[in-house]
Amino acid sequence: MIDVFSKEGQGTTFDIFLPAVEIPISEHATDKPEKKIERGHETILLVDDEDMIIEVVQDMLTSMGYNVLPARSGKEAIEIYNANTDEIDMVILDMIMPDINGGDVYDTLKEINPEIKVLLSSGYSLDGKANKILERGCDGFIQKPFNTGQLSEALRKILHPNL
Repeated sequence: MIDVFSKEGQGTTFDIFLPAVEIPISEHATDKPEKKIERGHETILLVDDEDMIIEVVQDMLTSMGYNVLPARSGKEAIEIYNANTDEIDMVILDMIMPDINGGDVYDTLKEINPEIKVLLSSGYSLDGKANKILERGCDGFIQKPFNTGQLSEALRKILHPNL
């Protein structure tokens, strides 16, 4: 319910009344075990056109022990990969970028090194474009926003699938 009171020259007041709802806490809410954050030592090429994403994900990765090479565009990612092919163990690749889209960057990286491991990252859910990249051999998908535990699990599945 909303009550509105108004006096000319003095202003308007809105009183908003929301119904109170009691929601019981799930018995199982605290039963979920914390996911173990796996540490790593590999070098990861992190590709995203948003500076904030680069900063946050780079902090997550370095806190887990990874060495990070950031790239803020598809073109820069290809240049960095060409210059550091032997050092880069994996790529985290944003799907939507202004210069070269993630699918084209993926294809170029695979031409350079058919064995490269790539984790596709997007703010959009797994849609047609992402599925097509996965069908071409991309190693995994993670939807933004993600937390350190989710990222750790995705990296472990790709870098150490037998653990």
